[in-house]
Amino acid sequence: MDPVAPREMLEVDDTWLENPHHHAWLREDAERQLRFFLASLKGRGRFAVLDHAGQPIPGPQELHTTTRLIHSYSLGLSLGFAEGADMVDAGMGFVWRAHRDAKRGGFFHAVRSGVADGTKKAYGHMFVLLAAASAKRAGHPEADRLLADVAEVLEQRFWDEGAGLFVEDWSEDWAHLDKYRGMNANMHATEAHLAAYEATGEALFLVRAGRLIDVFIRRIAPRYNWRIPEHYSERWEVDRGYEGDPVFRPAGTTPGHSVEWARLVLQYWDLRGRVDEDLPEAARCLVEEALRLAWGRRGGFVYTLDFDGQVDRNARYWWPVCEGIGAISALLKTGTFAGEEWYRRLWAFAAAHLVDQARGGWYPELGADDRPVEGQFKGKPDIYHALQADLLPLAKGVSRLQDGLEARLKG
Repeated sequence: MDPVAPREMLEVDDTWLENPHHHAWLREDAERQLRFFLASLKGRGRFAVLDHAGQPIPGPQELHTTTRLIHSYSLGLSLGFAEGADMVDAGMGFVWRAHRDAKRGGFFHAVRSGVADGTKKAYGHMFVLLAAASAKRAGHPEADRLLADVAEVLEQRFWDEGAGLFVEDWSEDWAHLDKYRGMNANMHATEAHLAAYEATGEALFLVRAGRLIDVFIRRIAPRYNWRIPEHYSERWEVDRGYEGDPVFRPAGTTPGHSVEWARLVLQYWDLRGRVDEDLPEAARCLVEEALRLAWGRRGGFVYTLDFDGQVDRNARYWWPVCEGIGAISALLKTGTFAGEEWYRRLWAFAAAHLVDQARGGWYPELGADDRPVEGQFKGKPDIYHALQADLLPLAKGVSRLQDGLEARLKG
């Protein structure tokens, strides 16, 4: 059976989430991505960022690049993509051998022939935990070692027990902790801790994820009309005036993070036995507010909003669309969202403008004419968001993604 692109399925009567043609399309795009990004591996675990054609772009190797590839190809193994085993194995070795600070603990942000940036960032460490958890679930023999190592570093260096949150950036020698506090690293901490709980069954991981959700979703999000501020002071006060890195720390609020949070909230709710009755409604509010304010007239999410809900940066990137797909699919699976109109709309836009169906991978940025541009991003920076856009709807359930993929393959 030939795969059918989502935009060609708008007249299908039954739901896409249960439609075998849609499942076939999702799997085909996932496998196309997995094949494309195999070219990232450049021997002994060195990974390169790829241009649109799949050629390496020179530059240092960042921790989140290495670990996202480990995570993604671990998911690929659950999908039956056996070629991913070498990617997982090479990445696991490289994280331990090159990114890990064997003398002082923790993981360097970027390496080249040696250390290119020795900052110990919470953001990158969360992806180490995610990679270790996914690799463990995929059966990698060194996953337990990496998981235990990074969990100890997170506990000793990054966890702020009083706030119930994780701090951000340490200097290479652990002598200086930056005063900046952020939502993004804590969101990915939630993602990683939920995955670690799924892989190990250790209750502390689920408890920690719950504390992060308590702060950002139960306490902060309703106060700010379901738009979550990104930046905070050393005392965890909202910093309305902060503006840093245009990709990782833009000013204001980021609708893509709202929808990403929604999916994680439902994953936590499911893992907790669905006892937190307020969380599905919170997830729905996050998604509906993002769609209402940030989905542009030409399609795609604008990147940021100001604190009044007005568009601040109207750049359109791939990853918020990916996260919107994952969040809406989770809402639909749990009966928290009425109808598939938005799910189909996001897929129609992605298939028409973002998915490179000839070569694999998704274009990361669109210009005003809906064509790919290289402004903030060069090449196709990673597989992580787009692969999950395919796999989250394909999997059965809203938690335990690798189990859900294997269950789907078994029919």
